[in-house]
Amino acid sequence: MARIDFHSNVADKLEYACRLTRKIWSATAVGQPVRNIVMVGEKADLKKLDELLWTFSNADFLPHCFIDDEAATDTPIVLTDDFASPDLAGVPHADIMIHLGMRMPQDVAALVARFPRIVEVVTVDEAERLAGRERYKAYRDLGHELHNFDQSKS
Repeated sequence: MARIDFHSNVADKLEYACRLTRKIWSATAVGQPVRNIVMVGEKADLKKLDELLWTFSNADFLPHCFIDDEAATDTPIVLTDDFASPDLAGVPHADIMIHLGMRMPQDVAALVARFPRIVEVVTVDEAERLAGRERYKAYRDLGHELHNFDQSKS
């Protein structure tokens, strides 16, 4: 079973995604393999996130690219708008998936088989909250380990 974390009541999902990615990236101990991250969301959000990952911090470097980039196999942070992108088969990333969108994956079983940890980012927007609740119920009904981190309390 996969561990699925819901980070709820997030004010700005793209900035939050940058901070979360930095935290995951920096948590890699010296000499250990880097934890690879696949970020899934809507194309428009991913384009903004791409820019933000380069500019949100002067002190941090978060190497990333889109899934269809020729460097994707060697880049630890990959952006895609498709849970089932054929390009994912050629990318060795399988540590963590961060989901920034509202859609439920078509094939949850395949997704959790590939990613032992999934992070669902849910904003304060009512439509996103409702979609997040539906995803939470779907994962729960499949028996996955769920954790909620309410960001309104931080």
